Amino acid sequence: MPDVINMFFKWFWRFIARFKWEGIILLAYALATVVSISAAEAAEQAATDQVTARLIAETPAVHPGAAIYLGVQQIIIPHWHTYWVNPGDSGNATIIEWELPAGASASEILWPAPGRISMGPITNYGYENEVTLLSRIKVPENLRPGVDSFAVKAVVDWLVCEEECIPQQVSLDLALPVLLRYEVPREKNPLITEALARLPVASPWPVRAFVGTAGKFQLALETPEGALAQLADAWFYPFEWGHIRQSDPQALTLSTSGLELTLPAGEAPLGLGSQLAGVLVLTEEGGATRSFEVRPTLAATPMGGSGVPGLATALLLALAGGIILNLMPCVFPVLSLKALSLIGQSGQSQTSIRRHGLVYTLGVLASFGLLAVVLIVLKAGGAQIGWGFQFQSPLFVLLTAYLMFAVGLSLSGVFYFGGSVAGLGSGLANKSGYAGSFFTGVLATVVATPCTAPFMAAALGYALTQPPAQLLAVFLSLGLGLALPYLLLSWWPGSQRWLPRPGAWMDKLKQAMAFPMYAAAVWLIWVLARQAGADAAALALGGIVLIGFAAWLHSATRNSGASATRLGSVFAGLAVLLALGGGYSAVKLGVPAQTNAQASHNWQAFDNARLQVLLDEGKPVFLNFTAAWCISCLVNERVALSHARVVDAFAADDITYLKGDWTNRDPAITAFLASFGRSGVPLYLFYPAGKSSEPVQLPQILTPDIVLATVRAEKAQTPEPTSLSATAINGGRTP
Repeated sequence: MPDVINMFFKWFWRFIARFKWEGIILLAYALATVVSISAAEAAEQAATDQVTARLIAETPAVHPGAAIYLGVQQIIIPHWHTYWVNPGDSGNATIIEWELPAGASASEILWPAPGRISMGPITNYGYENEVTLLSRIKVPENLRPGVDSFAVKAVVDWLVCEEECIPQQVSLDLALPVLLRYEVPREKNPLITEALARLPVASPWPVRAFVGTAGKFQLALETPEGALAQLADAWFYPFEWGHIRQSDPQALTLSTSGLELTLPAGEAPLGLGSQLAGVLVLTEEGGATRSFEVRPTLAATPMGGSGVPGLATALLLALAGGIILNLMPCVFPVLSLKALSLIGQSGQSQTSIRRHGLVYTLGVLASFGLLAVVLIVLKAGGAQIGWGFQFQSPLFVLLTAYLMFAVGLSLSGVFYFGGSVAGLGSGLANKSGYAGSFFTGVLATVVATPCTAPFMAAALGYALTQPPAQLLAVFLSLGLGLALPYLLLSWWPGSQRWLPRPGAWMDKLKQAMAFPMYAAAVWLIWVLARQAGADAAALALGGIVLIGFAAWLHSATRNSGASATRLGSVFAGLAVLLALGGGYSAVKLGVPAQTNAQASHNWQAFDNARLQVLLDEGKPVFLNFTAAWCISCLVNERVALSHARVVDAFAADDITYLKGDWTNRDPAITAFLASFGRSGVPLYLFYPAGKSSEPVQLPQILTPDIVLATVRAEKAQTPEPTSLSATAINGGRTP
């Protein structure tokens, strides 16, 4: 060894003696090059005990205005892992902060499809062994080829975990030469090419998502027959935490038309019309994988099966629901107007009767069309809304109460709308009579919207997830169903022979029919008291007095000369304005009434966290979603859920009764309703005892026997549990 060293130094000094200063300069340049290369390699790579990180580029040089991929490659030691954009039940995603020259820009991280890392009840999404996280980089246009270099820096933070988790940070630098476009080498870095191949792509086949039962989602991939013949496994990774339960299994169903995954809803479930965005990973026999980025819109399933229903099915369901809606208690106040219209028209020509039927139908359809347009606009603004949403507004409830009271005053003969109400009186054959029929259709729609009928819920759930044209079509079909009985009676001469002839007795009947309208006004004032408090209800009652005074004053002065008529109209108008202004102020300043459960009640206020605790403990739970403005909901509570036999059965079987009050807007209840494909109340669910129990959905019209039969049938089918754990996994996100 000493001989070798001596020979090296002899050669070195001979080299210096021969080339003198030129040799010294050449040697210094060589040493500087070696040092710079070593420094560059060190800057592009950094290592911790668990992860080696390297900054790599798609090409060895760039040209001005180019767009290239830069990647942070992580080489992870065995048994350790880093995290995806949605880390799952715990962990933190890797973060890359770029420092770029002026005029340059970087995209968000392009995430390869992750894998599942499970530790007991915790499931995380991340990467093991190796992963390259790419970003698309835009090079400035003003760089000078052959003069400037494109220097970038990446500060990378990650969390690496095995049984313990360690946060780590490194800084990586890279400088690329700037050349003319044709001078940049065409060959690509194979590591970047491999990373691009691991990115999820758009699905070549249709992907649909819909709300299933028991708060679960279904994700369906429609493929040609045989396309999934080698499929061994499928898993859906949502981009955002909380939409599904990471640790629960995703049941896979294969058919000749594709696959379907059942996804358990998480702590922050999505509602109808939301996008279920994430990555669907298909694993074939042998281990090869394909990953697709999917963003289907959640829709409802009216028929209760898999797949999304067609528009034709939803239209038929809406039509049937609209017909049945005529029998619901919500529509009762307006039945008086419809009955009087039929009787009043019985002595007219068949042509006139049919025209009244068409005009009434037009009033209903116009009102449903307007309601659909409002829903479309609100949806476009990002609002969470459902059927009967307008009654969640205290101001709308107040105005509807005033309208019902005014209609009652007109029926009582205090004053008239244009000389005719709903086609009554001598104006039946002229224009005002048709205007009355149109108004009756509008009023029928107003009083019908707080209720739902069988078949309606499925159709509305579908409509609220569809584009504007389909939503409008479903709502018009629902309106046609509501108007159809009256329309058929007006076009069926045989049915009209059973109607009595008009006469003086109709005036007494008309006055008697005013009282259902007064009752409707009283009910709406009670709803207002629940929404905005007792002070708002008191001011609303004062407004009703002012409206009554305005109606009387208008009627008393209209035949007292021109000046008296004008003066009466002015003071009547002022009274109405005062009523509206006072009611508006009361609504804006009102405080909702407290609706917490008291000791005298057998129910508790609904809370999703409370429900999850009860279900995790395996206890039976009955859910009632209701609203003060939903008459059928109130009837069901009085007739069935408050019945002594039902109350005793709930107590005997230790059934927890939770009530969700949707009288005012509540996003949590809206989302829960949407998870069952519902856009309105009532909704009744019974969870039998047992952690894995599926909820049973009860009909919208209840009797004590229906409730008891459901509870007893499910109890008989539920095996006695061998053990129950009170520990609930709460999905904590801390590492």
